[in-house]
Amino acid sequence: MYPARRPNRLPYYDYSQVGYYFITICTKHKEQLFGKVVGADVLIGPRVVLSPYGEAVETVIVQIPEIEKYVIMPNHVHLIIHLGSSADGPMGTSAPTHNISQIVRYLKRAVTTACGETVWQRSFHDHIIRNEADYLRIWSYIDTNPNKWTEDCYYEV
Repeated sequence: MYPARRPNRLPYYDYSQVGYYFITICTKHKEQLFGKVVGADVLIGPRVVLSPYGEAVETVIVQIPEIEKYVIMPNHVHLIIHLGSSADGPMGTSAPTHNISQIVRYLKRAVTTACGETVWQRSFHDHIIRNEADYLRIWSYIDTNPNKWTEDCYYEV
């Protein structure tokens, strides 16, 4: 039997609201399936060289229009997801209504199908981006994540 899980979403918050969300999704058992960080010894700095699993993740991510920024790390992904206003559809019509859980569920399912096995841990971590300073801090965090891989809380040798 699994231990009781604490809810990790804000109670009573509508995760389909217009706004920006910072999402982190980890691999099952934090296995380094998506690639490896290389280049710490060169001028251009560290970057992630994607494995076939990592390439499958990227193929799915670039097809999701709500994902504004992302980084694929060896055992997790970080995303900034933007849910737009209802008038963001073509010619000012209503755009399809999505919520964060639906987008993450689609991403996980599409990657699992492409890989032929599940690669994800249950659930995901979310942070509601509250203002421009928060947004810019998270954008920078995503950009510099490969540089700080050995200090990352998800890093395991």
